[in-house]
Amino acid sequence: MSLAMQPGRDPAGPVVAAFDFDGTLTRGDSLIPWLRGGQGPARLGWALGKTLPALAAWQLGRISNEAAKLVLLRHTVAGRSRDELAAWTDRFLHEALPGLLDPRALKRLAEHRAAGHRCVMVSASPEVYLEAVARQLGFDALLCSRLEWQGGCATGRLIGANCHGEEKVRRLQVWWADQPPSAVWAYGDTRGDRPMLALADHGIYVGAPDGRGHYERLPPLKT
Repeated sequence: MSLAMQPGRDPAGPVVAAFDFDGTLTRGDSLIPWLRGGQGPARLGWALGKTLPALAAWQLGRISNEAAKLVLLRHTVAGRSRDELAAWTDRFLHEALPGLLDPRALKRLAEHRAAGHRCVMVSASPEVYLEAVARQLGFDALLCSRLEWQGGCATGRLIGANCHGEEKVRRLQVWWADQPPSAVWAYGDTRGDRPMLALADHGIYVGAPDGRGHYERLPPLKT
């Protein structure tokens, strides 16, 4: 059976390229650099100290990825205004992001765009800075975690679920419901990306223990 005839695919639909962000388009985590640029190292160090028990519990499998993230957000962005966090994002875009982006990943993204594929970023990181990143990189859409706001300030909570694991699959399926794709490429680097990679016709794991990734051995863009 051809890829275009698989369940959930439309032979007349677009080709979709779904990219995780942290560790896939970048060389590592982006949330901590965004927070560091906004708060400064001393304040962030205090927040990470407060978050350490939750991070340890997550590593031991005692709490979820989402629960650990909420503890960190509570100690860093809760009570901050939209304007303040926008200033953090502007600083991140100019100071931290250029050094984080992986040129090999950007080359692959450019190949998908040149082929006319619909490119979507799918990330557990929050929209407060990823919206600007996705625009800058030329993505057609962004599916990610979203901060909750009250009175113009972040609460430290999320609206809906953390965009991680199976939630990435759910977001993608909702996004393309009105126009199912003919084929799907997906790129990720952690176990939280595996459900998205399994959904794809071409699910490509680019993570590696040595941190160099597998971009050198990517298959050609054929559907």
